[in-house]
Amino acid sequence: MSSLIDATEISHEVDVVWLEDVSVLDYVRQTLDRLPTRRGRPAYHRDGRMVGYATLGQTAKPSRASGTFRRRVFWLLPHDRDSQPTGLYAKSAPAEAVDPRTLQPRVKGYKTDRSEGGPPDSAARELGQAQTS
Repeated sequence: MSSLIDATEISHEVDVVWLEDVSVLDYVRQTLDRLPTRRGRPAYHRDGRMVGYATLGQTAKPSRASGTFRRRVFWLLPHDRDSQPTGLYAKSAPAEAVDPRTLQPRVKGYKTDRSEGGPPDSAARELGQAQTS
């Protein structure tokens, strides 16, 4: 879950790479995956689709036990709001979901009124990112 990601676990991030336009997404799911490299598009083994991933700087150290790096992967499932606007998450969001507008390298992001299915929050309105219905 997003709330379980600690700032120290993402402290070596240098970039977030988006594979699609996230300005149209109310939320993305984020997890920390164990991956064999610091950079590059990771393999994706979940249902749904990967919408982005983080890359790590050269100072990131691999796990002593597995030799892998912990990197964030951003993804959506087929029953998420972008595909089923009136479905299960019409007025809520999964536990691991965050508003993609709040994500940056080394910043875990957070939920907003918009990601929770409500109207755009005041910060998004001020930035001109109001949701169009």
